[in-house]
Amino acid sequence: MKGRMIVLDHIAGFEAAALLVDGKLDDLLIDNSDAPRPGAIYRAICDRPIKGQGGMMMRLPEGETAFLRQGKNLRPGQALLVQVTGYSEQGKAVPVTDRVLFKSRYAIVTPGKPGLNISRQITDEEIRDNLMAVAHEVFDSQHGLILRSSCIGADEADIADDIIAMLGMADTVLSDAEGTTPEALTEGDGPHTVAWREWTAPATVVTDAGSFETHGVTDQIARLGAAHVPLGEGSMYVEPTRALVAVDVNTGNDTSPAAALKANLAACRALPRALRMRGLAGQITVDFVSMSKAHRKQVEQSLRAAFKSDPIETSLVGWTPMGLFEMQRKRERPPFPTALLEEL
Repeated sequence: MKGRMIVLDHIAGFEAAALLVDGKLDDLLIDNSDAPRPGAIYRAICDRPIKGQGGMMMRLPEGETAFLRQGKNLRPGQALLVQVTGYSEQGKAVPVTDRVLFKSRYAIVTPGKPGLNISRQITDEEIRDNLMAVAHEVFDSQHGLILRSSCIGADEADIADDIIAMLGMADTVLSDAEGTTPEALTEGDGPHTVAWREWTAPATVVTDAGSFETHGVTDQIARLGAAHVPLGEGSMYVEPTRALVAVDVNTGNDTSPAAALKANLAACRALPRALRMRGLAGQITVDFVSMSKAHRKQVEQSLRAAFKSDPIETSLVGWTPMGLFEMQRKRERPPFPTALLEEL
């Protein structure tokens, strides 16, 4: 099957969304975690500063704790509006920021950051002018507004409705920022809403119950429990540990002089998807096939190109003295629930 398809269904009782590209599973969202979702907004209460780090521990509802990295000039007991930025590791506080955003498919409202801005990916001046006219017509606020690249080709009425909805939500939430107790003000978006918001390229959308089975999504999910990732040019193993995610690249049976470089370049192309499918993040260490230092730059360029189109922020740190490559990836998703495989 050619083209893009978005499949919205449930798996083992959890809401889930799958993106298929030419029949191959390219992205997967599963709402399997009890932790606060990224994007959720809370009125949090400052608890205690973390000396030496400049951060602040925050109290959330139901006994949850959060960590705000920039806690300067805050005092214990002070109420603060915060937004969840990612999933926390087990036993650790929920990461939050005080830079709250209200994000939808076409518009992002930015309290405290006034101004009307349009995505730099929109380069056509006529489109930019039309979008600015839409924004000026419906957006009258001291907040800021960003129109996303997904506005290209979208109906102007839909864009206007999105701006109005996000502005209304921002005003409602901000009006409830004051208080003496922690409170959840928004829940954050589930997989179906995130798919609508982020997977904006043209695609066939399937919402029928049981569509994961019908379109082969379930079988592809079942294979995510294995660490082995076939590359065509060799193979790769992606294995999470307590401290980091270890990636090992192998050439397989190919013994030609170019085998190492071919396997390493194939691994670079496959790695973003392998991490994305499994919900893996944090510190990642890649053990590429041994190669000459002259080829390292080529491998690094291939990595940068591969992660440039990946939706999850990933910092490519560089090579270690032992020849390993390190990167740091934001925890925007919970790890793939391997226990789920027993129910498939």
